[in-house]
Amino acid sequence: MNRRVDHNHHHAPPDYNRAFAAGVILNVVFVIVEAVFGVLSDSLALLTDAGHNLSDVMGLLLAWGAAALAKRRPSARRTYGFSRATIIASVFSGLLLMGAVGAIGWEAVNRLFEPAEPAGRTIMIVAAIGVVINTVTALFFLSGKDHDLNIRGAFLHMSADAAVSLGVVVSGALILFYGLNWVDPVISLMIAGVIFLSTWGLLRDSLNLAVDAVPRSVDPEAVRAYLSSLPGVRALHDLHIWPMSTTNTALTAHLVMEVFPDSDQFLNDVAEALEARFSINHPTIQMERFDSDIVCHQSIHCAD
Repeated sequence: MNRRVDHNHHHAPPDYNRAFAAGVILNVVFVIVEAVFGVLSDSLALLTDAGHNLSDVMGLLLAWGAAALAKRRPSARRTYGFSRATIIASVFSGLLLMGAVGAIGWEAVNRLFEPAEPAGRTIMIVAAIGVVINTVTALFFLSGKDHDLNIRGAFLHMSADAAVSLGVVVSGALILFYGLNWVDPVISLMIAGVIFLSTWGLLRDSLNLAVDAVPRSVDPEAVRAYLSSLPGVRALHDLHIWPMSTTNTALTAHLVMEVFPDSDQFLNDVAEALEARFSINHPTIQMERFDSDIVCHQSIHCAD
């Protein structure tokens, strides 16, 4: 006899619509301002930062669209809804930023061999505006950065932009007061480095989630130990833990029981413990008698 508990309800993510809308509007306006003054001042640092900010606007739009899709209710065909869209958006966002790194690096190297004379004062003023806008936008996503990889991506993009804009301010000051024109492409290379470092972890985690790896926040051995230690459990097999989205985690497991519990309260307690201890909110537990003829279908998952 098998008993299952399947928490198949839909967990709606927090609403960040206003944060995304404000972030997109602010950054689109700033991209236009930065690009115009980048051309007028002949500053590669401003132009590359404008291009980076434009890619971040696209990243925000991706994250926003994914967050909106994740709120849609499951259907008979899409039983988990569109929650995985947040993972897909995180992957594309990371790839988008990696592309920006290559483009910025290429242009900066070319400018090192063909230096220009950018206007330092203009660079400083425009970049300082960017520091304020990017910091404010990053703060919109501060509360969700530790709980949602999709929101974490938006936060990291904006935080990196604030740091990059601050670097451009420094570049403008060195050009204005010391005439160090070569600083402009060097700062651009530093911008590329900052983007790469801030993106690598996001892209790695997103790709792992995309192939159904156990989320980094969950210790699979700790989960296995917990389930194996439950009263009446003789063995455990077919344990699977995977992300349904950047915020929801699912689990399936087969518990081989020496003694079956008298009621389904046992299953309810297990589900609550999995959510409280491991943030696993969609568990499905199948219980089997130890003397039954049910076998594990995948030998690699049959270890106790």
